[in-house]
Amino acid sequence: MAVTWVLKPEDMARIRFAFSPLWELVASLRTLQDPARQSLHLPWIKAVRPRLPGLDLDELFALVPASGYLADFITPPPRTPLPDFAAELDQVRRTPPERAAEEAAKIAGTDRTVLDRFTADPAAGVARVADALETYWRECFAEFWPRVYGLLERDVLRRSRQLTQGGASELFAGLGPAVEWTGERLLIDRPWCDAGGLHGDGLVLVPSAFYWPSVAVMAAPYQSMLVYPVLGVGTLWEQGPPPAPGALAALIGRSRAQILLALAEPSTTSALATRMSLTPGAVSQHLGVLSDGGLTVGLRLGKQVVYRRTAAGDMLAATAA
Repeated sequence: MAVTWVLKPEDMARIRFAFSPLWELVASLRTLQDPARQSLHLPWIKAVRPRLPGLDLDELFALVPASGYLADFITPPPRTPLPDFAAELDQVRRTPPERAAEEAAKIAGTDRTVLDRFTADPAAGVARVADALETYWRECFAEFWPRVYGLLERDVLRRSRQLTQGGASELFAGLGPAVEWTGERLLIDRPWCDAGGLHGDGLVLVPSAFYWPSVAVMAAPYQSMLVYPVLGVGTLWEQGPPPAPGALAALIGRSRAQILLALAEPSTTSALATRMSLTPGAVSQHLGVLSDGGLTVGLRLGKQVVYRRTAAGDMLAATAA
């Protein structure tokens, strides 16, 4: 079964990218229930497993079963390109109780006792679920979010450049085998899903590390959204910055060499700082030197400055490969 979306000109004009800490958090609940499906996340699972006995996740697991439909209200489409967890959690808290109950009733193959308790008083259920998500975030996810953030950010920058340079055809061709673009219709291989059609509000494209390698869709009454597998997920739990080969490090310094190699994909100062285990100030200083030397350049995208290598920087990095 495939979801078929016809993208009208107004939808094409309103394609945007975003990523969502709440979506990753909710998707990670499936990772906990079926670790074999995503063995690449085992380092995270091993880190958080000792913390789980102190948490009450029964209601979350009921709303997010290991497979099949999960309640949409706990994964609202991000309203801004860079939403923070608190803002998204507030969206969950403001879910109309009748909508939450309707979605909970659609879930199959899970503990109906827990779900019946939820649907009996959905207003209280929404409050409990939001509190549980907040606790789960604090205890098991917040410290890992900067690493996930960096991966998602690099993907969004890469895809935005694809859309600008190659249009929709090149963009959709790279979203994975489950997504096919015919030039007018977007076909998405998504079992047990009836997302309806787009409704003139454009399309939000959301990369995901914890839903990888699957895709997900949402539509009315929500903003139309396609969640796709992020590129480079196999590097997520690698420790430390990329190595700096000796000759390049001797030429421009170890930290600057590492930053130059990391800029194989454009990145912001904050994402580089997290990856390099340096302060943003130190990264900014190194980027200044690299930019003065003609090896990197900063481009403003909205409120952020994104750095990439110049042609000279690519040539120098290639000599270290």
